[in-house]
Amino acid sequence: MKKASEYRLHAKECRDLAAKMASPEQRGQLLEMADHWEQLARDRAELIAKHPDLALMGEQEEEARTEGL
Repeated sequence: MKKASEYRLHAKECRDLAAKMASPEQRGQLLEMADHWEQLARDRAELIAKHPDLALMGEQEEEARTEGL
């Protein structure tokens, strides 16, 4: 299992790649993938909020910083 921050990083990578795609179809697929990564990040953050004992090392602190943005 990954941290929510890692899922968000994957989403950013997909969006960065999508910005470079000439094909609208490929761009759309990458943006769809980014949305899925973001949903995984939200799900993971929600899980950790409800069950802090499942957090990976440093994950709660990362999520606390993310919430403050």
